[in-house]
Amino acid sequence: MTPPMPAGAPVLRLHEGDNILVVLADLPADTDVAVGVRTVEKIPSGHKVALRRIAQGEPVFKYGQIIGVATRDIGPGDHVHVHNLGMGAHKQDYAFGSAARTLPPAETAATFRGFHRPSGRVGTRNYLGILTSVNCSGSVARFIAQEAERAGLLDAFPNVDGIVPVVHGTGCGMSGKDEGYETLFRTLAGYGHNPNFGAILMVGLGCEVMQIPDLIDRKVLKDNARFRYMTIQQTGGTRATIDKGLSVLRELAAEADKAVREVAEASHLVLGMQCGGSDGYSGITANPALGVASDLLVRHGGTSVLSETSEIYGAEHLLTRRAVDEPTGSKLIDLIEWWEDYTARNYGQMDNNPSPGNKRGGLTTILEKSLGAVAKGGTAPLSGVYKYAEPIDAPGFVFMDSPGYDPCSVTGQTASGANLIAFTTGRGSVSGYQPVPCIKIASNSDLWRRMEPDMDVNCGEILDGVSLEEKGREIFELMLRVASGEQTKSEAQGFGAVEFVPWQIGAVM
Repeated sequence: MTPPMPAGAPVLRLHEGDNILVVLADLPADTDVAVGVRTVEKIPSGHKVALRRIAQGEPVFKYGQIIGVATRDIGPGDHVHVHNLGMGAHKQDYAFGSAARTLPPAETAATFRGFHRPSGRVGTRNYLGILTSVNCSGSVARFIAQEAERAGLLDAFPNVDGIVPVVHGTGCGMSGKDEGYETLFRTLAGYGHNPNFGAILMVGLGCEVMQIPDLIDRKVLKDNARFRYMTIQQTGGTRATIDKGLSVLRELAAEADKAVREVAEASHLVLGMQCGGSDGYSGITANPALGVASDLLVRHGGTSVLSETSEIYGAEHLLTRRAVDEPTGSKLIDLIEWWEDYTARNYGQMDNNPSPGNKRGGLTTILEKSLGAVAKGGTAPLSGVYKYAEPIDAPGFVFMDSPGYDPCSVTGQTASGANLIAFTTGRGSVSGYQPVPCIKIASNSDLWRRMEPDMDVNCGEILDGVSLEEKGREIFELMLRVASGEQTKSEAQGFGAVEFVPWQIGAVM
């Protein structure tokens, strides 16, 4: 039988089956954490302390789930972390669809004010994009944007939010027909169709592998009023391309400026969910609170997108249980197996995560991190599984394959159609993702106090008694306001210029 915790002890037991406690404040040695259990050493906030003896090779449980095995004997009151806890072998029971439960529809309709596009989708922002097919045209794209800003090109177009040069490091030196090519192709085409762009100018060099005519022919980017393109070689070099680009941008701005914000149902929101710089509190506060907001969005007919395949590893069984059917769950397992092979052939390991910062925040294994990360997905059924940057064509809670590297993952979600991003963090993150606004959610109040100018929501209040439901509702209501034009902290500081990071797969030649 587990000894009870003393009243007011700064520890938390998340599940009755857990053999560890989560520490809620820095604890010195010799602190009572349960009857008959005292800390053996100083244990930092967010870390774990053993509730009973755990023998070498015995599983360690958090959230009622295995987060690893003891690599040596652990005594009651010991700090449980990288020095005595490792991955160990793990095998999951996928039980496809056994826990899929349809959420009841929302009782009242939620709305926001967005930009209705000819495609039927609705943007939360109205940017002009300068999309590049290859790194070789990146500087010229930025030159065009810089000159447009200096010239005050947008002064006459108040409904346009800005100009976003979408610059990256690939597009050539690659095969023209493999998985890497198809992934980049989907990414660029997806940005061309994202509803947060009112119009797009695409700029290429001319001789690259990723040819603009292929993008146009295969993805029907042929709306001349809202999509134009040019190559530097054909236009006559840098100066001529800048001059022509400015002229074309002025025409595109006039077209984009015709769009005005109008009422739209929340079903038009596509929310990309991310966590980065996680800590021991992320899976207790920020991630489950975002999960509540995700469920609310799904109940309103919207779409929430979980990603970062390498950061659900070890918790995928919680998602397969919620799959609407076995084929959907099997698609997720296929991704997991692809990732196991992908890391192995590149001499990596799936447990190279958590990062050093994650570990300083109290996370020890990828199993522990993944269990907390999956909480962002709430409780809705898993209704779809998509490739990186693949167009998401159905509402509900879905999964999109991606690395755990946040800018790369958000790039894929944006290409898949996300018009809003929610990003939880426990260590602190400073990034933004034009053309999509990003809501930053702090997992603890210390982070909120240190980095409030970068954070939009403080989920540390959950540890002070605010319910997950109340905080999730707060996030959902902020989502509606941001979708209607309210700036996030990252937008106000101008983030978004360097966070377009397509996933590069395959040989660079």
